Amino acid sequence: MKHLFIAVAVLAPAIVNAQQTSEVTLVSSIFEELQPVSFAQNVEYCGYVGFNTDGQLIASKPTRGDEGSCLADDPHYIEVITASYHTHGGHSLDYFNEVPSGEDMEGDADEGIDGYVATPGGRLWYIDSVDMIASQICGIGCLPADPAFVEGADGIIAESYSYDELVIRLDE
Repeated sequence: MKHLFIAVAVLAPAIVNAQQTSEVTLVSSIFEELQPVSFAQNVEYCGYVGFNTDGQLIASKPTRGDEGSCLADDPHYIEVITASYHTHGGHSLDYFNEVPSGEDMEGDADEGIDGYVATPGGRLWYIDSVDMIASQICGIGCLPADPAFVEGADGIIAESYSYDELVIRLDE
């Protein structure tokens, strides 16, 4: 079964706002459950959100990744995929994991969808794959945070980053 991938930004603005609000509510509830599991296993989990044939916003079952990446399984029952979601695993000084990576943004852009990323500090990020900007929906602790999280370990975290800013920051 082929799935239709769309970027949210091509929809009418009123629909985008309502859809994004519903998506944020859905992915927040997914992350509420996934974050503790992701921390305990120190791996990423990922999946998709979108609409089924009845027009209901749904999420795919999470796929378990590894410590630094996750490739979601083909989503069943999602007819129109609008966004991806993934955790960043447990807090680690080896990864700059309080922001989405350039690869996170590239993956969503390649699929023509937007994305949501949950960090060990409990931040929720939205990736706009059309404008290639990652923006914080909410900051530290708005989602479950890893007990091992050390605030400030990744330096000052901005409210948003362009793709180029992220790539430069992560290369430093």
